[in-house]
Amino acid sequence: MRADCHPAGPLPGRHRDPIVAVATAPGRGAVGILRASGRDLSALIEALCGRRLAPRQATLLPFRGGDGQPLDQGLAIHFPAPHSYTGEDVLELQAHGGPVLLQLLLARCLQAQPGLRLAEPGEFTQRAFLNDKIDLAQAEAVADLIDASTEAAARSAARSLSGAFSAEVAAVAERIVHLRMLVEATLDFPEEEIDFLERAGARAQLDAIEETLERALTRARQGALLREGLRVVIAGQPNVGKSSLLNALAGAELAIVTPIPGTTRDRVSETIQIEGVPLHVIDTAGLRSDAADEVERIGIGRSWEAIVSADAVLFLHDLGRLGDADTATADAEIAARLPAGVPVLQVYNKADLAGAAERAAAAGLAAPVPAADAESSAPVLLISARTGQGLDELRHALLGIAGWQAAPEGLFIARTRHVQALHRTLDHVRAAQQHAAARDTALELLAEELRLAHRALGEITGQFSSEDLLGEIFGRFCIGK
Repeated sequence: MRADCHPAGPLPGRHRDPIVAVATAPGRGAVGILRASGRDLSALIEALCGRRLAPRQATLLPFRGGDGQPLDQGLAIHFPAPHSYTGEDVLELQAHGGPVLLQLLLARCLQAQPGLRLAEPGEFTQRAFLNDKIDLAQAEAVADLIDASTEAAARSAARSLSGAFSAEVAAVAERIVHLRMLVEATLDFPEEEIDFLERAGARAQLDAIEETLERALTRARQGALLREGLRVVIAGQPNVGKSSLLNALAGAELAIVTPIPGTTRDRVSETIQIEGVPLHVIDTAGLRSDAADEVERIGIGRSWEAIVSADAVLFLHDLGRLGDADTATADAEIAARLPAGVPVLQVYNKADLAGAAERAAAAGLAAPVPAADAESSAPVLLISARTGQGLDELRHALLGIAGWQAAPEGLFIARTRHVQALHRTLDHVRAAQQHAAARDTALELLAEELRLAHRALGEITGQFSSEDLLGEIFGRFCIGK
């Protein structure tokens, strides 16, 4: 049983209701699927199929309406409890994918089974979680697999769904529990406390747990980046080539490019991928204080809003204007307004122009500084959005800003809450190490830190979860899943 999630025995309230939903995407298709789940679907099966169904076997038959006449002919599959996705009886109807037909079948289902109601978003997967068919990390991986925007993200989500992430969490939790047992057992024998840490090897165990958590946290950060991607804003003065850079990175003509200042009036965005990492690149209106009209001023305001919420900013400059006093002043004004804490990549465009290389060399910009250079607070890159020069270096610099490392084999998908839970677990383990290092400390403090570490780790798989958290997670699923 998962503590703080549900009591032992029958599920309370609406979780007892049988549910049904169309499980395929809206619109026309060759096949449409209806899925029902409940404690006993015998009435529904008899009403629509007119016969009992062999367990887990696809049966071709007519789906009957209320008057006994066929609404359609398709495949029906019955998964008796507990051997089903939700752990309850599940009936799946595979019909022709017309929207009107699927709604007729849905209405017939609601009529045929007493108490049957429409499923809420994510309710099938929520029941799988509540019935201990999957844990919370695996349930989230279902949605992540559906929403994956890159091949790497899809493969990592599939690994999490198979239980790879959960298995790593469970292994660490088992080691923490083992140490908790030793500490709490020793609390019953105060005269033994002095020699406990040495005999049990508690400090060595804590060191090993810390090392394991640090590795898991590193991989979780990579997994979270695969899932959520990086929000990158291209900012700079008008006509420095922001829209051209977006088009070059995306490999398509997404933004209008003209020599007229203020052409881009609003944000234009595109999601690209670099080494499997999704990057949400946003082109913004040119930043200047003397905007010509109200529409452009609104666009500039939205540009600053995008910059504030960015994970990284590409501050784009024009090499052709390098050395111009007005340009330098305008760039300085923009730089002064950039939010602190947001990584900024200084990028100089139009390196293909005649004399650009000489200007860059005179300004000390001839050699690109890699984003990973620890001594450089503002990495500098020279590119040409028109010819593609320097774009590969720019892509790698963006990955460096994101903290991405070459994807290790077997990377699992992760969410921000997983990373935060691992951080809290690591903090409690380190606090426990401090108590263990002070031999005169009370073992109650060590035991409490281990309990808190175990609880924080259990939040990942749902061992300790609030109803609010479950509602937030499953409310984001699509209906029918």
